[in-house]
Amino acid sequence: MTLIKEPKKWYIKLFTLGKKFSSKTFSDNTKKFLLNAAGLFVVVTFTFYVESVGDDYEDRQKYLDISKGILAELHFISSYTDEYIEQVDWVTEMYKKQYDKWELDNDSIFIDFVEDEEEPDEKYYFAPMGMYGQRDPYDPPRTRFEIFSKGTQDFFLINPEISNAIFELYKGTGLKYLLENTGEAELKLIENYSNRIQNKWIEDLSWVDIDYNEFWIQNRKYIQNDNYIKFNLYQRVDLWEYSVKDQLSIQKESVKKDIEALDSVIQLMDNERYFLYWKID
Repeated sequence: MTLIKEPKKWYIKLFTLGKKFSSKTFSDNTKKFLLNAAGLFVVVTFTFYVESVGDDYEDRQKYLDISKGILAELHFISSYTDEYIEQVDWVTEMYKKQYDKWELDNDSIFIDFVEDEEEPDEKYYFAPMGMYGQRDPYDPPRTRFEIFSKGTQDFFLINPEISNAIFELYKGTGLKYLLENTGEAELKLIENYSNRIQNKWIEDLSWVDIDYNEFWIQNRKYIQNDNYIKFNLYQRVDLWEYSVKDQLSIQKESVKKDIEALDSVIQLMDNERYFLYWKID
């Protein structure tokens, strides 16, 4: 066995105990060092691997939970859209009827009614143009999507097809135009209507109170001759009839399709089995 007293070289000192160098000790210590290094490498690598797998699992669970929330929100949006369509159909028909009889020689052309058992003759009379300033923009809830949209790119890639469908529904041009047409576009028509009354009617008429049916009856001929108001009504009916209704129909089908797709994905993800963080095939 080779012995070296007081080794000088630093790399020999690393594997030497005491002041004497032993080749056997050197060999044993080298093996021990390599084994410890290999063991440390395996432990560190495995730790990072488990941490990575754990993060992926947690992201998957978060994606699943948020997807379930979005699915519930989509069901609500579906019902909301159906009710909104019924409302737009009713309002469009009412104002279309008003426009069609605009030129009739009848003092009651600006008065309509609905059946009401509580009224003396079971009819409630009202002036549709008196309610012209009322509006109800399409505004479905988007709380769950706001949470979903804060995810990372890796989060969205858990299921790219569903992620893209969700973004298209909530942020696509279809919903964008629907929000604009029932929002800013309709609001502008209402503002023009109100400005006309404030800047023109008030100057020409002895009294203006659009909440009273008598006003619309007494000033029927004057209002009939106001082509600005008539055209404004035409624009609003046209907006509903040829833009909003089509956009609502598309929105309804898109929501229905996304509900079916998302429900299918959620069922598949729910049926997956895991041991700790690892998926069991």
